[in-house]
Amino acid sequence: MKCKDITPIFRIFDEKKAKEFYVDYLGFVVDWEHRFEENMPLYMQVSNGNCKIHLSEHHGDCSPGAAIRIAIENIEGLHAMLHSKEYKYARPGIETTPWQTRELTVGDPFSNRIVFFEEE
Repeated sequence: MKCKDITPIFRIFDEKKAKEFYVDYLGFVVDWEHRFEENMPLYMQVSNGNCKIHLSEHHGDCSPGAAIRIAIENIEGLHAMLHSKEYKYARPGIETTPWQTRELTVGDPFSNRIVFFEEE
């Protein structure tokens, strides 16, 4: 067996809030959306570069409160971009860790946590 990619699934509860956070704030793009029928729960993929995240309103897919780590380049640039958007629900800082990374942690509106990190 040879693993290739991993695609995390985060539970969401509100399409508008999810897009405000992932698209408007973090700068991801919506790749596709799926509903079995109108007025059914949303399942969608957002991405930024090679990073893909699935967001699901389906209660059986996952539980809120998950966390993922995303390796990035230029954590200072991400920090500056996020602060320039003046998103009223988050003002993350950069932390230097004992394990030789610089990390910026942000929580989404559904209690999921994303840790962006850059190795020193």
